[in-house]
Amino acid sequence: MALLDTSRSAAHSSFSGIFARVLDAISAWNDLRTTRNALAKLSDRELADIGLSRYEAENIGR
Repeated sequence: MALLDTSRSAAHSSFSGIFARVLDAISAWNDLRTTRNALAKLSDRELADIGLSRYEAENIGR
């Protein structure tokens, strides 16, 4: 008779899922940070050309 231990693989997959979600959150935060920095470097005229005000550019993602 064989013994199958599934508790170890379940814990491993749970950790992998949490780790993947943390990496996704870090990636999303970095994308938002990069976007905000790029928009902050644009002039008001350049922002108007893409349909944004300075206020909207500063508050993206909040």
